[in-house]
Amino acid sequence: MHFASGALLSRAFMAFILVVEDEADLQQILAYNLRQAGHDVATASNGEAALTLVRQRVPDLIVLDLMLPGMSGTDVCRAIKQDPATRATAVLMLTAKGSEIDRVVGFELGADDYVVKPFSVRELALRIAAILRRQQSGATESAARIEFGKLRIDRDAHRVWVEGDEAPLTALEFRLLCLLFDRRDRVQSRAALLDDVWGVSSDLETRTVDTHVKRLREKLGAAGAYIETVRGVGYRFCATPE
Repeated sequence: MHFASGALLSRAFMAFILVVEDEADLQQILAYNLRQAGHDVATASNGEAALTLVRQRVPDLIVLDLMLPGMSGTDVCRAIKQDPATRATAVLMLTAKGSEIDRVVGFELGADDYVVKPFSVRELALRIAAILRRQQSGATESAARIEFGKLRIDRDAHRVWVEGDEAPLTALEFRLLCLLFDRRDRVQSRAALLDDVWGVSSDLETRTVDTHVKRLREKLGAAGAYIETVRGVGYRFCATPE
């Protein structure tokens, strides 16, 4: 595993970050680098302790190991994303499990990014900075709710309603929906969506996008038809509700 100076971490946005890692040495190194970058950092060595800390103070971002003693990291992520109070919290999964299916499951649970061990602090820094930039950018957007046919979006609250009923989207699904909506009537390739939604160039298979769009459509129910498939290219949000 390669480690480097905390100076590599972006200072563009200071955040409260929770590091959930059971390897003491790695936990200390991550916390040190993040604090050197000016972030407020808390640490936990298991899932139960992590959820206790989250309930006390909701982090801006969680760096989450998946192979934890007791409660697994995937169960921690699921609990965070199912709770309306913490659903919008960004999660970066950090794990030795690097197969495509592991990555897909992680993103389906609502993870914002997925870093495989061994890793470099430089790579981790770039990914954390990308997530925090997206959060900062989202915080400056208008809080006005968007009305589009059967769909209603509140960017500031990170909430979506379809025909009056709330759709429980993960943070990543919400970002995918907003990006498609903002670029409605324009085709978005799978590669472009991977790059723009995840925030950094990704080595994920482009069918990961198909999985997320499928789940997003299912959650949107009657409004799922607004996301059109352009065969052989990608996806497009329709120009009008009709």
